[in-house]
Amino acid sequence: MTDTVRDFTLPSTEGEVTLSALRGAPVVLFFYPRDDTSGCTKENEAFSALKPAFEAAGAKVYGISKDSLASHEKFMAKKALTVPLLSDEGSDLSEAFGVWKEKKMYGKTFMGIERSTFLIDAEGRIAKEWRKVKVPGHAEEVLEAVKAL
Repeated sequence: MTDTVRDFTLPSTEGEVTLSALRGAPVVLFFYPRDDTSGCTKENEAFSALKPAFEAAGAKVYGISKDSLASHEKFMAKKALTVPLLSDEGSDLSEAFGVWKEKKMYGKTFMGIERSTFLIDAEGRIAKEWRKVKVPGHAEEVLEAVKAL
């Protein structure tokens, strides 16, 4: 893939994050539906557990959902998460990445984030993407892809 990712700035649990300011290093963006739900908790815990390995490989990792910063901060504190979380309350970034989808659960249709991860290379291009992510083993697979860059 050679799609250069459109620059963005979003509030995060570590202050504002601007993609172009991260150039020169790989960036992992994992989009997840909601703070403090079981699958999202497991995914955030897995990326948090591997954060030192991602850092050793030179990569920055960010989780993104539509939850507010206050929600993210509460979620991080409750679950002792270490990966910074970005708040995409307006869903602009989720829409730009094509992860804002119509979903169905218990017979109801609604709009939400489809669990997806994007590996962006040091030049700001999408190197690999994972859509409709299943959580078990996913963070490890993303780490291997980072190491292979």
